[in-house]
Amino acid sequence: MKFGITMFATDYAIAPHELAIEAEARGFESLWFPEHSHIPTSRKSPWPGGPDLPKWYYDTYDPFIAMGAAAVVTKTIKLGTGVCLVVQRDPIHTAKEVATVDRLSNGRVLFGIGGGWNAEEMADHGTAFETRFKLMRERVEAMKEIWARSKPKYAGDLVKFDEMMQWPKPVQKPHPPIVVGGGFPHGARRAIAYANGWMPIGGRGGDTLAMIPPFREMLKAAGRSEADVPVTLFGVGMDRAALERARDAGVDRVVFSIPAEARDKVLPLLDKGAAAMKEMA
Repeated sequence: MKFGITMFATDYAIAPHELAIEAEARGFESLWFPEHSHIPTSRKSPWPGGPDLPKWYYDTYDPFIAMGAAAVVTKTIKLGTGVCLVVQRDPIHTAKEVATVDRLSNGRVLFGIGGGWNAEEMADHGTAFETRFKLMRERVEAMKEIWARSKPKYAGDLVKFDEMMQWPKPVQKPHPPIVVGGGFPHGARRAIAYANGWMPIGGRGGDTLAMIPPFREMLKAAGRSEADVPVTLFGVGMDRAALERARDAGVDRVVFSIPAEARDKVLPLLDKGAAAMKEMA
């Protein structure tokens, strides 16, 4: 089982490149940065994590710039978006950002994606909440075309562009692993349909680990395997019992959540996570 770290990178937290150095030195496999472009003050959409939205949701850095900063000071740690809100992003520009960071990191990008929960945030980007998952799939399909072909074109219902050229192409072929965030069964279905991994958040929507056996059945029915679509579990605790349960359930990667705090608060948590990781080795 692999071990990762996620943190909302902000101007008052440990800098993303410093966090990457410290996480890599402790043996973590991956570092993930979330994304929100902004948070409308109307706050009509409820946050799935509870009644009070943490401040760092509207303070967070752009994930690709944070990943780029981390890429140039590290050698082995993988760098992920957890998650990139592709429904709020231009796919042509996003394809270039993903490929650029994959080049700068020599093939260490994990492209975590999600449809999001904040309808007002999406509306400011011109995205309809009701059709966001159709849009997400088409934008991912369009980006795959851009990464794989010298003269890509795409014609969907919501995404269209004529033949064009764009470089760089990613180091990873045919593209960096696409990991779909979301619950069971809908997020799992999307991951099986067009991605390379499923990324649920532990503790949301019931017992996530109990969903893995039916997820395996869905994989089998679709002609795919756990090797094709491994499970990355966000939000797991740093205690041995929780980690053993995740490992025994077949989770491929667990990701510890670190608060957006300064070095003196973050480094002890990295040490705790590293100790739990070594205990499981």
